[in-house]
Amino acid sequence: QVQLEESGGGLVQTGGSLRLSCTASGRIVSVDVMGWYRQTPGNQRELVAVIRPNGMTEYADSVKGRFSISRDNPRTRRNTVYLQMDSLKPEDSALYYCYLNQRGFASWGQGTQVTVSS
Repeated sequence: QVQLEESGGGLVQTGGSLRLSCTASGRIVSVDVMGWYRQTPGNQRELVAVIRPNGMTEYADSVKGRFSISRDNPRTRRNTVYLQMDSLKPEDSALYYCYLNQRGFASWGQGTQVTVSS
């Protein structure tokens, strides 16, 4: 099993910044992709940003230029990803979930709440 531990959510004013972290542990053999999704009540979970072992990234259009995903140096063997969120907007408020896909199997964190006040 894979466990994902998230941290860094909270309450921030419009225009502020937050940094989310997620560390994976357990049976980590070969990570295909790791990153963040978010969900608001009544809506489907949506991709925010993901990163692959080769460093390639993918972002939702709504966060491009404001959010940045990164990871620990692979040499450290720490499976940790970070999401730096700048210029936050009220519409960024959501429950943010860490996501890891390993050989077709998806694992999810419990979620960390991000609230942006106007």
